[in-house]
Order: sequence, then C-alpha cells, then structure tokens
Amino acid sequence: MFDVIIAGCGPTGAMLAAELRLHDVRVLVLEKEPEPASSFVRVVSLHVRSLELMAMRGLLDRLLEHGRRRPVGGVFAAIPKPAPDALDSAYLLGIPQPVVDRLLGDHAAESGAEIRRGTQVAGLEQDNDGVTVELADGERLRSRYLVGCDGARSTVRKLLGVGFPGEPARTFTLMGEMEVGAPPAEISAKVAEVRETTKSFDFRPFGEGIYRVVVPESEAGAETPVIEDFRHALNAVAGTDFGVHSPRWMSRFGDATRLVEQYRVGRVLLAGDAAHIHPPAGGQGLNLGVQDAVNLGWKLAGHLRGWAPETLLDTYHAERHPVAEDVLANTRAQVELQAAGPGPRAVRALLTELMDFPEVNRYLIEKITATGLRYDFGAEPDPVGRRLRDVELKQGRLYDRLRRGRGLVLDRTERLTAGGWADRVDVIADPTAAVDVPALLLRPDGYVAWVGEHQQELDGNLTRWFGEPAG
Repeated sequence: MFDVIIAGCGPTGAMLAAELRLHDVRVLVLEKEPEPASSFVRVVSLHVRSLELMAMRGLLDRLLEHGRRRPVGGVFAAIPKPAPDALDSAYLLGIPQPVVDRLLGDHAAESGAEIRRGTQVAGLEQDNDGVTVELADGERLRSRYLVGCDGARSTVRKLLGVGFPGEPARTFTLMGEMEVGAPPAEISAKVAEVRETTKSFDFRPFGEGIYRVVVPESEAGAETPVIEDFRHALNAVAGTDFGVHSPRWMSRFGDATRLVEQYRVGRVLLAGDAAHIHPPAGGQGLNLGVQDAVNLGWKLAGHLRGWAPETLLDTYHAERHPVAEDVLANTRAQVELQAAGPGPRAVRALLTELMDFPEVNRYLIEKITATGLRYDFGAEPDPVGRRLRDVELKQGRLYDRLRRGRGLVLDRTERLTAGGWADRVDVIADPTAAVDVPALLLRPDGYVAWVGEHQQELDGNLTRWFGEPAG
C-alpha cells in the first residue's frame, strides 16, 4: 500500500512527489505517456517565485544550465515596460518545457518516488481508510491519498465529480514551432506591422531555423491542428503564411477559464491544471501548478506522518483556491487587453501610460510572478503570510537551509529554540541576518508564519503550523 498515488508526472506531479519524499512518504506516480516528451522545444517561463522554490530545493542551478534569463518587465499583457529599479525580483527563466519535465521527473525519481509510465487512472473509490485506484489495464492499487495532477482534462477530477465552473472557450489560438521559407527581414517587417493591431500574434525565431508561431483563429478546427490550419490562420491575420513547413510541435488552445469548487474531497486532492485552467496570458500556468505542489507537499506529509494539526490539510484549499481565482481574473483581463477591437486598444493604451508609475508597474509584475502574494493568516502583522527573499547568513544563504522541506526559525536574538518541534523545525541563530524583525518562523514553502521575539509566542505558532511538540 502506498501513502500517496499521484496521477500525472508533469511539473506539478513530479514536484509534489519530490516534496513528499522529503518526508519519507511512499509515493507512486502514474503517467499515461510512455515516454517523456522530447520531440519539440516549446519554451515556457519560470517566474520569480517558482525559481525561488527551485532554489530552496537545490534545483535552480540545474535549470539555469538549460534556460535563458529574461528581464521581468513586460510580463503583464505583453506591455513592453521595463521593471522598476526597486523590484525585489531578478529575472525570469525561459526554458524548454520538456527540459523542465525531465529535470523535475528525475528529481522525483532521485528522491525515491516510484514512477510508472504508460498507465493511467480509470476508476477510483475512497473510504475512511484510503483510496482504491483502478488502472486502465484493470490493476487495482491502494493508497491512503490520491492527488490528481493529470492536466486540464483530468480523469481524476471527472471521476471525483467535483464542480468545475467557469466559461467555455470563446476564441482559439494556434501555437507551434516550425520552419519557415520567408527571409528574416521580410518576417520582421510583417510581424511588426501585424502586432500594431493584433497583440496576441507572435512569430519569433528560436534558433536552428525554427520559429515559434502564435496566431489567433477565426474559428476552431479539430482538436489536433495540422500545418494547413497555421497557413490558413496566418494568411487571414498577416496576409501571408511565411512559407511555414516542417512543424516540430503544434497545439490549439482556447480561452476557457475554469476553477474547481474544491481542491480536496475526502482523501482525493487536485493540483495544477486538474484544478484550474485559463488562457496562457502572462505564462502563469506551469508556475501556478508547481506552487500548488509545494504548498500541498509538506501539509500532506505532516498529516501522513502524524504531526500535522487537524486542520492543516484544509489550508491547502483555503490558500490556493483564492490564488487561482486571482490568476483567472488577471488572465481574463490580459486577454481583453490583447484583443483587436478599438475599445480594448484604448484601454491598453491607457494602462500603458499608467504603468509609467513605478507602483503600478511593480504591482502588476508582482501579481504575475507571485512575489506579491500574501496568504491570509488572520490579523497578523506584515510580513506574515508573505514569502521571504533569499537573505545572506553568516554561513551561506537562507534558501540553502530549506532543502530538507522543514520549518525554520530565523532568530536574530539568539534566545529562541524549537524545543519539542526540533524533529520538524530547524533554528538558525544569526544576529547579522538581513531581516527587519527580531525573529521569524518560516514554513517549509518559504512563507513567513510568525514574527516576534518571545518564546511563548513562537511556541504557539509552532503548534499552529507543526502540531503538538514531541513528548
């Protein structure tokens, strides 16, 4: 019997598996695809908060080897504004999604998760003690919990019967990577002309003669596009098909926007695209899923290990559902801002002017990159509920001390202890730490759970987040 079965070995499922393995949870990951994708170079952006989480788990250097650093400006509705100087964010990382999938899958396997490819969930039944999972080949498996990380068409979500309200797709866009026949100078001139009125159009080189093509469709064709669909759409929008040929990867997506009513139903939970779908404006989807996984991992592990407070697992929905609501709202806004009509163009022009105010620009960048997120922990002072940046310590850096997925007390007073919580919480006594409070408690996901200087207050918050002290 497994502790947790995870459906889906994309970035969300793989990250969750590795997070659970930090706490010796027995994990099985089921992935329907027989092999990791490797035949295309689709590039995604890892946002600031996701990169911080990767640094906390010792993965950042691996990712940096395969990606290209990009400035954080221009992430909201592709409005070309540089980031303000005071922004507490260094860069985004453009990286091929197959590389992210592979690195996080390798990380999960290295952590001790069992990964089975070429199999998928076909049925589930849950009771007071666990979940019985039926596979497509008829095999039945048993686990204490099941987490659906199986994407926008999630089988787990459908079997669970949880509500998935929202709006169906109204518009569709083709996205792909392919070779072109037109000369680069002609392409550059035409793309600049089209983007004056069609902000959702993109046509840019990615090296080795490959271009990334994003073009709106007047009407959707079959679910899986063919090269003729791209030629037709390009001619309609740009007046030329640029001689596109030899596609390496093609996809069609709509602007459907949906969010599950509950992230948890009994012993079954949902994360990533299985819980929320939205247009790719701002490049938030993969990042949102990875951040779901890190929020859930330590909470589910604490519940399985027996130390978590009774209500801790419920905070997964309480914290992440509002975050997804906000992402859905800002992607709706970005889609409207990139529409071709005179009304959206006027609003976009006005917002472009407003973003010359550093406060407005910063607010929108922090919204997209999740660095402005503050969880509601009750009537607590700032920065409680916010992430803590990677500060320098007397010995090393803060994020390096979070690799085991444990809580952390950063104590500038040198008087505090973890006491009976030392089996799940570390203490760093460092009067030189560059924080503006005497001491703070960090959750394993890097969010500040308490600030202060008194042991009694700390003990109360250790109990709130990490359960009763060991006897």
